[in-house]
Amino acid sequence: MRADARRNHERLLAEARAAFAAHGTDASLEDIARRAGVGIGTLYRHFPNREALLGAVFQDALAALLRHSAELADAPEPCTALVAWLRTLITHAGEYRGLAVALMSASHDRSSALAECSEPLRAAGLRLLTRAQEAGAVRGDVSIGDLIQLTNAIALAAERTPEDPELADRLLTLTLRGIKS
Repeated sequence: MRADARRNHERLLAEARAAFAAHGTDASLEDIARRAGVGIGTLYRHFPNREALLGAVFQDALAALLRHSAELADAPEPCTALVAWLRTLITHAGEYRGLAVALMSASHDRSSALAECSEPLRAAGLRLLTRAQEAGAVRGDVSIGDLIQLTNAIALAAERTPEDPELADRLLTLTLRGIKS
């Protein structure tokens, strides 16, 4: 990438992060481009659609989530490690208004840019889930896909109920009661 194109790319990402944090994942792409000092055509040359921009924005968060799962992989209590990772996923999905819905949609569209982000997460979560299942702490019929959908649903419920800051934790606790052996 040429130096000017790289600068445009980085400015677009920085403005997208700020816009998504302030206005949610439905923030205006035109405003993001304008704030980055480029035209909408430049934004679309770098990111062909909103999902591609979301995927690029969340690459840093993805790396942090994968590092966290690697740290938890050898934890002495496999079920505790899985729960810690699920809590982290809920926190991540709640960082930007609308992200939980986008992640839930991406799970049904394997060709989307966000699905590309979710595949490494699924693999990381599957390792933690398998370890907890092998330890006898989690039922064998629990799938990582279901757990990820549940965490996104919990994040969405918490997003829609900001007056109840404890809701996500209560819903996760209820979910965990259902998956334990």
